[in-house]
Amino acid sequence: MTDTAILVIDMLNDFVHDGGSLVVPKAKDLIPNQRQILEFARERDMLIVYLTDSHLPDDPEFEMWPTHAVQGTDGARVIDELSPQEGDRVIPKRKYSGFYETDLDSTLREKHIERVILIGVLTDICVMYTSADASARGYQVYIVDDATGSSSEKNHKFAIEHIKSVHGAVVLSTPELITMLES
Repeated sequence: MTDTAILVIDMLNDFVHDGGSLVVPKAKDLIPNQRQILEFARERDMLIVYLTDSHLPDDPEFEMWPTHAVQGTDGARVIDELSPQEGDRVIPKRKYSGFYETDLDSTLREKHIERVILIGVLTDICVMYTSADASARGYQVYIVDDATGSSSEKNHKFAIEHIKSVHGAVVLSTPELITMLES
């Protein structure tokens, strides 16, 4: 699957673990499926990219959201359960989309990536905006429903339907994704 990359979006301490400044209620529940996907991808030498919120202390976003994922803080680190491994890429981002003013597109094109698989949080914010930008750039987008999550089930379902109908993404469960990648 050298034409496919896994994009792990914002699985950071501030979003996942108790005491984080912007904890997503079901984020911890996503970890087993995300681990399974990452293990499968690593066994097949697929590109894995971690997109990580990385804000300056005075980021204007903090007028809308609590202060979170400030550069250099523990809250901005990828959770230990999904730690990047040798060969994985970590791309910091300051806005919702992983493509906005980052080198994500260059990274994917250098590796001849045509398909991106999105996992992480929040489905209705950073996952959705990254999906929109991936689709606009011609990538085939896959969203793993049981490896993404939001602040509520309502927001998650809205985003999944929007991503599917507007971005043309394929929505799969973890087992469906594994089966698709095996074939």
